[in-house]
Amino acid sequence: MNEKRRAGGHVARRRFGQNFLADAHIVAHIVAAIRPRAGETMVEIGPGLGALTVPLLERLGRLHVVEIDRDLIARLRERHGSARLTIHEGDALEFDFGALASEGAPLRVVGNLPYNISTPLLFHLAGFAAHLRDLTFMLQKEVVMRMVAAPGTPEYGRLSVMLQYRFRMERLFDVPPGAFRPAPRVTSSVVRMVPLSAAACGAGDEALLGRIVAAAFSQRRKTLRNTLRDFLAEADFAALGLDPGLRAERLSVADFVAIANHCGQRSGGARTSSSSTTGA
Repeated sequence: MNEKRRAGGHVARRRFGQNFLADAHIVAHIVAAIRPRAGETMVEIGPGLGALTVPLLERLGRLHVVEIDRDLIARLRERHGSARLTIHEGDALEFDFGALASEGAPLRVVGNLPYNISTPLLFHLAGFAAHLRDLTFMLQKEVVMRMVAAPGTPEYGRLSVMLQYRFRMERLFDVPPGAFRPAPRVTSSVVRMVPLSAAACGAGDEALLGRIVAAAFSQRRKTLRNTLRDFLAEADFAALGLDPGLRAERLSVADFVAIANHCGQRSGGARTSSSSTTGA
């Protein structure tokens, strides 16, 4: 089993979701999509065996990386030293990306994200959107399709809404399983995310927006009348011009922002008991 998961002399660890990019053509394609320029501040999440790290260093001159695997960290230090490559040892889910952006220009973030933490990591990064210039990631294709999905499609859901609220999304190209060692059982895709301006986002209370979106998609087969019963009464739907018989997947990001701002005008962002007459 270890031989099947060995790559470049390193045994890929399932608990870290390790699948290492090993196709030079794909590497070149990704680097061309990133378009790194000397002097930019960039951080690579999960550098692994350095497939992207090496060409990025050649073009940037300096690079930050976040890596949790101590064996891989030792290999990176042995190969690159610390003069040009700054290694941040730890979990990307807990890393303060805003601290790097404070060095000057907005931060660029890239990486081949581990499948097992990709969704929570994307939500974590969304919290630093104001500090970021762009993000270019390779993820499981199924996740990318959810990220870029349009309303009314089966893939459209909470991830779609919350990321499209903060970022302009662009799916670039697919990467076959054979480009990795060991080969995963799924196809991957490369996606670019560019933060939207604060004015373009528009929600007065983003935490409330998150709660509303989570509630709306908590039971996809139920209508908004049921999933948002703690937030909206029939009169609220009428005021918003929304059909309470719709399901969450039919609403645009702008619709969810409008709901959140409408609710935010009331104390606590949820319906009071006195208004709770027809929401069942």
